[in-house]
Amino acid sequence: MTQTDTLLPSPSLVERMGIPRSLLWGFIGLLLFMVGDGVEAGYLAPYLENHGVTSRDVAFLFTVYGVAVSISSWLSGPLSDLWGPKRVMWIGLAIWAAFEVVFLMAGIMTGNYTVMLAAYTLRGLGYPLFAYGFLVWIAAATPPRQLGSAAGWFWFAFSGGLPTLGSLFASVTIPLVGEITTFWLSLVLVVAGGCVALLMTREPRGASRLAPANVSVGGIFFGSISILWREPRTFMALIVRTINTSSEYAFLVIMPAFFTKVVGFSLSQWLVLLSIVFMSNILFNLMSGMLADRLGHRTVVSVAGCLGAAVSVPAFYYVPLAFHGNFLIAALVGIFYGATIAAFVPLSGLVPQICPKEKAAALSALGLGAGASTWVGPAIVTWFQGWHGIEGIIWIFSGLYVFAGLLTLSLSIPDHARAYMRQARARGEDLSAGVAAFH
Repeated sequence: MTQTDTLLPSPSLVERMGIPRSLLWGFIGLLLFMVGDGVEAGYLAPYLENHGVTSRDVAFLFTVYGVAVSISSWLSGPLSDLWGPKRVMWIGLAIWAAFEVVFLMAGIMTGNYTVMLAAYTLRGLGYPLFAYGFLVWIAAATPPRQLGSAAGWFWFAFSGGLPTLGSLFASVTIPLVGEITTFWLSLVLVVAGGCVALLMTREPRGASRLAPANVSVGGIFFGSISILWREPRTFMALIVRTINTSSEYAFLVIMPAFFTKVVGFSLSQWLVLLSIVFMSNILFNLMSGMLADRLGHRTVVSVAGCLGAAVSVPAFYYVPLAFHGNFLIAALVGIFYGATIAAFVPLSGLVPQICPKEKAAALSALGLGAGASTWVGPAIVTWFQGWHGIEGIIWIFSGLYVFAGLLTLSLSIPDHARAYMRQARARGEDLSAGVAAFH
């Protein structure tokens, strides 16, 4: 041990937990921001339907919003490379706040569906720029040994807010102050979270361009999309990731009315149930990663994730229907559903092994899939609800999860990737860096 070693400060409690100390306020701000973004998740659809908007128009609203989220999710990485994550986060915060005001004042409060559609779609560009911009900042500023746990805390804050704590917040405030005021409180939370993250986080690397000066704008954007055809397995992973959470976003459209009008729950009970589902999802995110280390990433995704969800999706419909009004039974089957959706998490460890030379680009495919799921789910509702109603949609998603399981079987690590990783280990390179950092 050298004299320098003895002078190094011992890691703080925050750092021992895996959170970079310089980014602590960013994580706190992200949690507040995502709580605000998730407040409306469980009750926007029933609110609109109760105020004259058809279920088909609600599904279309969510679909177009999801397209905007998908585009913005992909743009967050290249724009952060180009301008720096902090500026991208400011842009995302400004977009969210400005178009939320328009959505509420000129859309919701006047009943103008056209304005609702335009404002809500444009607002959808906001949260991915803020949240995924911060994820890029984490990747840029975190030591490789801490990167995996830091990314885990990112997803904890992200999912903890949207929709877990957001729905709980709404379940408390709606009976106290009403639905409209709760919408406005979500705006307050988002702005507060954004300001905490951006004004109190002073880590310097997030404020400047991340890409080397000699990389062109076109090169930055093209590299993150061309990998889809240069390595087709990344495209298949994108499809699996899209299917992964598409049912969640479809359920936000169709399940509020199902549980409140058919099963017999109150709106507050539905919001609490939704929070339970996503709390299960958060907890099983960690467990699925541990299982993947023991059983293999592909095994966990294909069996616990794909086949598990193929069972849990119809169970989440038929079991509460059979046990009418029984909240405990509904909560138990909701926990099962949340756990199966969480079992897709090991994709983030599998895909970088498929393309070890281009981990960030490969993982950006998962980011694109995550964004796509926000509109694919509602789009399936829009297109097929007139076919066999909610029951038909349930079986479409069950079939999609079986299809995802078949695709997952093809996500093997190619020989050239294995050879590259062996050579990198022989050179002493840290292959874990960047694996879990992106989307």
